[in-house]
Amino acid sequence: MKKTDIGGQAVIEGVMMRGHNSVAIAVRKDSDIIVKKEMTEPLTKKNKFFSLPFIRGTFALIDSLIIGAKALTYSAGLIEDEDMKPTRFDNFLKKLFGDKLDDIAMYFSVALSLIISIIIFFIGPTYIAGFLKEFTKNTILINFFEGFIRVVIFLLYLVLISQMKDIKRVFQYHGAEHKTIHCFEYEEELTVENARKYTTLHPRCGTNFLFIVMIVSIIVFSFLKWPSLYIRIISRILLLPVVAGISYELIKLAGRSDNRIIAMLTYPGLLLQKLTTKEPDDSQLEVAITSLKSVLEDEGGKAFESI
Repeated sequence: MKKTDIGGQAVIEGVMMRGHNSVAIAVRKDSDIIVKKEMTEPLTKKNKFFSLPFIRGTFALIDSLIIGAKALTYSAGLIEDEDMKPTRFDNFLKKLFGDKLDDIAMYFSVALSLIISIIIFFIGPTYIAGFLKEFTKNTILINFFEGFIRVVIFLLYLVLISQMKDIKRVFQYHGAEHKTIHCFEYEEELTVENARKYTTLHPRCGTNFLFIVMIVSIIVFSFLKWPSLYIRIISRILLLPVVAGISYELIKLAGRSDNRIIAMLTYPGLLLQKLTTKEPDDSQLEVAITSLKSVLEDEGGKAFESI
């Protein structure tokens, strides 16, 4: 089995695959598969500082969020009802921002998503854990309780969204993405029959990364005292790049290593993928394969570079 850093994400009725320098989005519309391709330069390649270990994680995460948001916006635009007429507010925004409206909306959605995530998964648990100070002064215990709350919120979030009908279809495409990547890494011909037999779980999955972030945050934040709630919240926000940097290195290690200890450490994250991936049907596998083949056309010999 060869290792590759080609990966992607599920979008609405489709799959986005990303290589070293290219992105392909394949979306099924009616009986057709529509493919959009573009060349892209990762942020980690634009500056040597951005590519340094433990630094690159933050920029790789930002890069992934932006490209992912673009892919989701594109797929939503293809699938939405073509008969829907733009509202007055839509026309006002189009007139105000012109051709830059889509980019502005995309960056706004990424920023808003980050802010909401920070509030729910970091500031919220910190605030709740503060009430434990009335019962104990042990900061290690308070830190652990805070991390426990964060993990519980994350698990509840995954369980709730996995029950939504529309999200289940996205999770099927997520499973198709993983099966296709497995098929490619095992150097089998990219066909529906070959991809079907592989698991929907993959160690480089974003779900696994988020779980690692939760665990790393518990460890990193455990070294902090509790001077006040506001300083505590600020310290959490300032240390997010540190947490992201460490987590990114761990997920890369998990993706290229066959070590049993590493496998054991990432096993809980794989189990979580049972919530975020579902078994795809053959038509969904076909979409994922089309997306990956489109990327490989532009990647050439770089497909199996070390990760």
